[in-house]
Amino acid sequence: MCTKLKALLGLVALLVPCAGTAMAQKVGSTSMQFLKVLPSARAAALGEAYSVWAAGAEAVFWNPAGLARAQRHEVSLTYTDWLFDARQGAFSYAHHLGTLGAIGFQVQYVDFGVFEETTNDRPYISNPDQPGVTGRTFRPFSYVVGLTYARHLTDRFALGFGAKYAHESLFDGGAVRAQIRQNVFDEVDTRASAVLFDFGIRYETGFRSVQIASAVQNFGPDVRYAVESYPVPLLFRVGIAADLVGPDGLLAGGREDSQIRAAFDLFHPNDYAQQMHFGMEYEFMHLLSLRAGYKFFYDADGLTLGAGLRYALGGAGVAIDYSYGSMGDYLSGVQRFSLMIVIP
Repeated sequence: MCTKLKALLGLVALLVPCAGTAMAQKVGSTSMQFLKVLPSARAAALGEAYSVWAAGAEAVFWNPAGLARAQRHEVSLTYTDWLFDARQGAFSYAHHLGTLGAIGFQVQYVDFGVFEETTNDRPYISNPDQPGVTGRTFRPFSYVVGLTYARHLTDRFALGFGAKYAHESLFDGGAVRAQIRQNVFDEVDTRASAVLFDFGIRYETGFRSVQIASAVQNFGPDVRYAVESYPVPLLFRVGIAADLVGPDGLLAGGREDSQIRAAFDLFHPNDYAQQMHFGMEYEFMHLLSLRAGYKFFYDADGLTLGAGLRYALGGAGVAIDYSYGSMGDYLSGVQRFSLMIVIP
């Protein structure tokens, strides 16, 4: 046990320097902000305290190590009604390879809605009715495509890593005439792409239901828009989770088919100070789940709520989840809907 624990702490120590790089960045200094908006209604309802509980097909978005817990075939679909007109769709597939581990595939697409084009070029800037408005519109978008692999190294310890291609287009076309300096115009590329990497570990302590996990996401190079380069959101998570009430509950025993769980994550992005995620889940008869969470030290995010329903359909397991996240007094809440299909 001591040897395994030392090995785990050593791996965590390897991940921590990545967070050190994160601390050096300034608030609001990163690009590709859509990489911080992750799928899964269950995760969102739990205040994004999900580094431990992310499992199977959903783990490719949160912690690659959780992919090792995949069943034979798993499919996850999530739709996110984000801020204003922005919408996100996500798909992931996981396949268990027996003693060889598990592989996963993900696709995410973000539609930011329709924007009116404006310019400070003549003759548009001199229009007295709508100064700067050209009358044209454009539709920015982003997408991610990635592969993930994970494996249990022991019956308690899992390790995972993933590689993904992220692309963002700030305009309809690749190049556009824009002002790059005072009174200086040039053709610039409004697209950016990067190959990014995720790493994660997960450990079942053996003490009742206590589990711990850690993940680093979006490790990769800066991306270039027009004439400037910017870092991508590097995300560091470390979490702990356990059943509070249940057969292995920390506070009380209970029925095999009903539990009350709690999870806590420390979260450190490279463009903000350290934040905290907390979530609780009540599961009844392995059928109905009620969830609540809170995200600490955010400008707008805070309370999260949600519910889930699970049932058997033929030989497959089906889960439907919903979440709502508050975004403060001035922004509408964010809603997510997820569908998970598991074929054991």
